[in-house]
Amino acid sequence: MTTPWHYKSAMEIRNAVRNRAVTATEITEHHLDRIAEVDGRVDAFTQIWRDEALAQAAAVDEKARQGRELGPLAGVPVGLKELLATRSGKTTCASKILENYRSPYDATVVRKLAAADAVFLGKVNMDEFAMGSSTERSTIKTTKNPWNLKCVPGGSSGGSAAAVTAGECAVSLGSDTGGSIRQPACLCGCVGIKPTYGRVSRYGLVAFASSLDQIGPLTRTVEDAALTLNTLCGRDPMDATSADLPVPDFTKALTGDIKGLRVGLPREYFTDALGAEMREKVEAAVDVLRRGGAEIVSVSFPHAQYAIAVYYIICTAEASANLARFDGVRYGFRHPAAKSVEEMYVLTKSEGFGPEVRRRILLGTYVLSSGYYDAYYLKAQKVRRLIKRDFDEAFEKCDVIAGPTSPIPSFEFGSKTDNPMEMYLADIYTISVNLATLPGISIPCGLTASGLPAGLQMMARPFDEETLLRAAHCHERMSGITLGPPPIA
Repeated sequence: MTTPWHYKSAMEIRNAVRNRAVTATEITEHHLDRIAEVDGRVDAFTQIWRDEALAQAAAVDEKARQGRELGPLAGVPVGLKELLATRSGKTTCASKILENYRSPYDATVVRKLAAADAVFLGKVNMDEFAMGSSTERSTIKTTKNPWNLKCVPGGSSGGSAAAVTAGECAVSLGSDTGGSIRQPACLCGCVGIKPTYGRVSRYGLVAFASSLDQIGPLTRTVEDAALTLNTLCGRDPMDATSADLPVPDFTKALTGDIKGLRVGLPREYFTDALGAEMREKVEAAVDVLRRGGAEIVSVSFPHAQYAIAVYYIICTAEASANLARFDGVRYGFRHPAAKSVEEMYVLTKSEGFGPEVRRRILLGTYVLSSGYYDAYYLKAQKVRRLIKRDFDEAFEKCDVIAGPTSPIPSFEFGSKTDNPMEMYLADIYTISVNLATLPGISIPCGLTASGLPAGLQMMARPFDEETLLRAAHCHERMSGITLGPPPIA
């Protein structure tokens, strides 16, 4: 049976458009029809740009007709997370406070994808201001997991992961502050990579925590992740934190050979906190790497136990500073009943932000306040350095580190919303990567007995995405794991 276009990889679509086997317009129309067919159940897309997408596709086809060289993502249908600035549509961050905000410019990653001849189908859902692990915090809608519509897709890039898994687009962009690409990729059964901090420009990404945020792609295959990174990475003069380093062709790193590669297993990741089924799947995935010729070594992260606390001190401190600008004066929503400036600030922020965002702003303001800065924020920064040192020492013994992405598979809606701490623990294995500014990837490694995806996470040294992708691609090829279409199909 022929695989329908909506389950083909970005590479297959790109090659077919380049070879004139199909037009970009046909691909775009097919995916718009797919969105019309399934998104009423999945609720991944918040905005659909039908006319603009067809115009973009027609421009690609005209370029092909004229015999001009097509870009590396020619005709590939893409979804964009709601917090990426775009001149098309709105940039809402899934928040009431920006519900009608329109950006006057495009994020750098959006400009790069457009230049590569990708086609934007619209924007996808997220937790409000990227604060959440289930996409239940969105003020727009609640995205469902295509594997079980009663379960969450993960967060905060839950819309990005669900859209790819449900075949609504071949590539979507997410952002990862503490695991927000990798955790939903794990829960939805797709590939999600968080590049090294500085590898991809953050210009045009509405900031949550500036020292942790990073944009990355969610895709159907590791090869598609490499293909998309080729376009996204590189120095951007609009972002002082973007790295001035050469960008290799990541697809050339996918050699299929990991003989002699040293894979580190952190002892602290395989404790009782890891669910039994997830542990079984991850250990089986590590065996695949071993059969491929990798050497498995044990490593230790003695400061891993502090990662959650450190993360929530640093990210809330940075969030309280970044979100101060949304006060009713500069952007978006302003409360209509305010009679004074002070009342406008209070009413606008109280009604414009959801409860999780207000909670994090309050926490962040507290840890930065006079008398508590040294006790909390400064101490957290010192422990962050120790966590980074743990990784540095581990990478003296190994080339990549492997472990679980999430301690549990997807969970039912409402089961953790009343317990923020339990929700925060969903990111327990991904947060350290952001604190240490490393690259990390999550790839599918099987289904649980209840038919929900499990994910293998791998991490590498800073700016060594090539090794990371090589190991992930080798596992993808050797394991033979194909989750197949989710039940939503």
